[in-house]
Amino acid sequence: MSENRAGIIAQIILDGFDKHFGLFRIFSIEAWVCYETADWSRMSVASQERIRGYDKRVGETVDALNNKFPDVSESADIWPEIKAAYFTLLMNHLQAECAETFFNSVACRVLHRNYFNNKHIFWRPGLSTEHLHGESPSYYSYYPLTHGLRRCLLEVLTGFHLANPFQDLRRDVRLLEQAILKHRPKHGRIRKNYQLQVLGNLFFRNKGAYVVCRIINGDLIEPLVIPILQDEERRIYIDAALLRRKDVSVLFSFSRAYFMVDMEVPSAYVTFLSSIMPGKSPVDLYAMLGLQKQAKTLFYRGLQHHLNHSQDNFQIAPGVRGMVMLVFTLPSFEFVFKLIRDHFDPPKTASREQVREKYQLVKFHDRVGRLADTLEFSNVAVSMDRIAPDLLAELRATSSGSIEEVGDKLVIKHVYIERRMEPLDHYLEQATPSQKRSAIRDFGQAIRDLAGANIFPGDMLKKNFGVTRTRRVVFYDYDEICYITDCNFRKIPPARSYEDEISDTPWYSVGPNDVFPQSFGPFFFANPEDMSIFKQYHAELLHPQWWNSMKETIIAGELVDIFPYPVKRRFPSQKSDGFDQPGLTNGNEG
Repeated sequence: MSENRAGIIAQIILDGFDKHFGLFRIFSIEAWVCYETADWSRMSVASQERIRGYDKRVGETVDALNNKFPDVSESADIWPEIKAAYFTLLMNHLQAECAETFFNSVACRVLHRNYFNNKHIFWRPGLSTEHLHGESPSYYSYYPLTHGLRRCLLEVLTGFHLANPFQDLRRDVRLLEQAILKHRPKHGRIRKNYQLQVLGNLFFRNKGAYVVCRIINGDLIEPLVIPILQDEERRIYIDAALLRRKDVSVLFSFSRAYFMVDMEVPSAYVTFLSSIMPGKSPVDLYAMLGLQKQAKTLFYRGLQHHLNHSQDNFQIAPGVRGMVMLVFTLPSFEFVFKLIRDHFDPPKTASREQVREKYQLVKFHDRVGRLADTLEFSNVAVSMDRIAPDLLAELRATSSGSIEEVGDKLVIKHVYIERRMEPLDHYLEQATPSQKRSAIRDFGQAIRDLAGANIFPGDMLKKNFGVTRTRRVVFYDYDEICYITDCNFRKIPPARSYEDEISDTPWYSVGPNDVFPQSFGPFFFANPEDMSIFKQYHAELLHPQWWNSMKETIIAGELVDIFPYPVKRRFPSQKSDGFDQPGLTNGNEG
């Protein structure tokens, strides 16, 4: 292939990426407008359209290549030239790492998997993204020693020029200043480099806008994230000051929806966020910024690196066997791998395609900190000698449609990957009395939060919930998930006779979408002591009235407030705003 032809193809691919990222930024800017106008429904739609946009742009680019160069997929020999030409085009590109991922996505649609290597695609990163900067700085610095902390905070809050007026700007600045001073170590020295650094654009999610900052003092770097909410008159107010790494980490949890933020240089935002959340990997941060395809690229590179430097084998995950998903794990790697089985054991009746639709629903929906995000992969090749014999036998017996054995490789055609958590049933068996009480309470809170987001988990057995490293309860089994608004919550009618009570079948009619909350108890906790703890905090979840009330709230178009940080972090002046009403979710992260 001529150098000119390779360059044309490379330019077509880059044009496809630039269109994608341009639209990505437009959706993120639209979130700003939605926030100012309190258009929460449009905010949700824009978030979903942004997620779908990547695959659409890849498809458009592949079609453009096939139309202009029909032979582009016939020989893999041309792709090293295309990659070299593309590499040249990226020399001064501000989203080079994401553009490399886009190139891989296009090439992998065209090429056979035998050519998924660094010669043909960006198996390894080609360009460094360190110290990239665009037309505007990614963050701005403020100097309290020179101008005073209060004045700096005033400039930070007013510097974004939101169209909404403040309820009480002086009050909010004072509350922020007090929170920062209270958090400062009593005997800590203020160094000459003491400063407040603030990312240049707001982060939007649901009904909140967030100012993301870091406090520099000597060699210490501490987070400061400022949630901005608005009242019914669209006046804005500062709701809290998140100064603990744990709180900020939960805000950016893998169990939450992606943020909407306009970034000219994504790598600069990831670097900034890494400094205040060192426990978060770039995979986590790119995903939370809405760049989940880049997160997938980094994850896959990390997995291959780990396989090259480890010796343990993939094995069936411990715990209760799933009827729909075959779950396996690599003990030295903190993720689980989930395949859809070829056939489902009764009483499961869903089809393979329906299960995939459920996982897609979770990807696009607000996960409110209670649904684990998944990375979805196709055609993943693993050496056969890294597969435990019992896992290989199980794959062949129950999931043969999802695998292909090619020489010394096992190719997994389709797999979901989630962060590994300890199943709630196992956690409760090992927990101390205090830990058990906290987990049972949070289990009920997880159900409340999901309901507030219009999600009914379906199968609410404890084995389908996991406990994270921060001891939060998260749901991760999605094959029976559905919308609250699609359910009919009914009361069980009185038994007509003793025979009705002891019968194995119900004495009342049951429709396909009927749900009977009174029957949840045995599924939740067979142990009377555990059930007693649950009822102390969440007895109303066992009655249809609560569920129907929540359903009516959602149908009325009201967005239930679920705070992504502990309610106790909220400033006292904001706790009387009506968000903590009984029956609604309070977002307590514990």
